[in-house]
Amino acid sequence: MNEHEKMNYVEFPAKDIAAAKTFFGSVFNWSFSDFGEEYTAFKNAGINGGFYKSDLCTSTKNGAALIVFYSQDLKQTQEKIEAANGSIIRPVFEFPGGQRFHFEDPNGNEYAVWSDK
Repeated sequence: MNEHEKMNYVEFPAKDIAAAKTFFGSVFNWSFSDFGEEYTAFKNAGINGGFYKSDLCTSTKNGAALIVFYSQDLKQTQEKIEAANGSIIRPVFEFPGGQRFHFEDPNGNEYAVWSDK
């Protein structure tokens, strides 16, 4: 349902859209709809969005917003990320409310995963 003045959609850059689809499909079970060779939309992610063809990537060191996933099992999620060619760029650390780690997808975009468990 579309809600007035609420976040509705998010888009990420991807050098290799096929790699993004493979990674997020296998790790997080997202599904995709292609719109030409330079864009794919995703769903089943908590918020809908897409990947657009770009040589750029998102990173907090460059001031980008950080997308944070929730996991009931950090170790299991980290193993899935690594098995799908993602890389851990900040190992698990404690913060008020739980633990989290940061990772990069195969396109170099930074994300985090947290858990309260």
